[in-house]
Amino acid sequence: MQLFPATSRTSIFYLLVLLLLSYATDAHNITSILAKNPEFSTFNHYLTITHLAGEINRRQTITVCAVDNAGMADLLSKHLSIFGIKNVLSLHILLDYFGAKKLHQITNGTALAATMFQATGSAPGSSGFVNITDLKGGKVGFGAENNGGKLDATFVKSVHEIPYNISVIQISKILPSAEAEAPTPGPSQLNLTALMSKKGCKNFADLLSASGAEKTFDDNLDGGLTVFCPTDEVMKIFMPKYKNLTAEGKVALLSYHGVPVYQSMAMLKSNNGLMNTLATDGANKYDFTVQNDGEEVTLKTKIVTAKITGTILDEQPLAVYTINKVLLPMELFKASPTPAPAPAPEPEPEPEADSPKAEKNSSPPDPSAPEGEPADQEADVNGGVRFNGVRCFAVVLSMWLGAALLV
Repeated sequence: MQLFPATSRTSIFYLLVLLLLSYATDAHNITSILAKNPEFSTFNHYLTITHLAGEINRRQTITVCAVDNAGMADLLSKHLSIFGIKNVLSLHILLDYFGAKKLHQITNGTALAATMFQATGSAPGSSGFVNITDLKGGKVGFGAENNGGKLDATFVKSVHEIPYNISVIQISKILPSAEAEAPTPGPSQLNLTALMSKKGCKNFADLLSASGAEKTFDDNLDGGLTVFCPTDEVMKIFMPKYKNLTAEGKVALLSYHGVPVYQSMAMLKSNNGLMNTLATDGANKYDFTVQNDGEEVTLKTKIVTAKITGTILDEQPLAVYTINKVLLPMELFKASPTPAPAPAPEPEPEPEADSPKAEKNSSPPDPSAPEGEPADQEADVNGGVRFNGVRCFAVVLSMWLGAALLV
């Protein structure tokens, strides 16, 4: 039996490893990236506790303008609330890719980049944009758009780059912004029903107030709360069923739309499984299942499946999302019975013996096909399975190389 030389076997092994690694995605983890650089430990810490790290990891094209520990000390000396710190750091997360090379090749020498602060909807006007300008002497300046054109910080170095996916760069100091640093009301100061009423959930908000369930929601604001709010049109259609519930049932149904834990959109997209609600009480489970498929997040009860259609607010410790259906708990509603199968059609009379056209050329039905379904389901199978020829070839080649190592 012929054996490969040791050097050849080693080369084949590394080639096999490279083929397997080719399946990996371009996913990034900002916490791990910054953990390799101790000078950004404070910046890294606050990205984590403000949940900005999860938002960065979820996005596919992003630039993080990191500031060293000394720069963060200047920010912390202002004694901002955690919500204010989150707004300021959001201004340092650009929703575009700016690697070191691109920074020195900006078209017309200047660019205006949208930031995560702008994306939250909390930034008034254009205060959530950052001006980037290529300066003389190889320098690149950064400044908040509403800062009168002043470029407060400069590019220091590139920390980590995955081209066109994520760029982590160091800038010299925190970008000052009066809008980002403005006092942000804490959750207990927030009028939850007023917020929902302004964002298309007035009917649901009114029911919270009228039923007394609002207090349960308010009591959980400081500790963490996620609300799934059916839109006004959805609630309008559901109202006849709601009116048939007892007073206790109405409170339970409304409480079923609240979760006593803060769940950002990034968390919902990464965590599948059962979730307890404000209505959960011992044997009365009142839970539902969170499922995600790419960018779509659904909430599945035993009765109905609802989809998250929008974000009203996502600021720790409160998240409020709109959904396209009312969540129906099995403790209050029964699943619709499965419709009985339609009666089978009467059999056709047997053709006479002397008839020359007694279905001579017809093919018998496929006995494996379910009743009421076409036997030929090739189109459905092809629509549900995607064949990747390149990946198949890589797998076959990997198997061949693996077998060669054993020869």
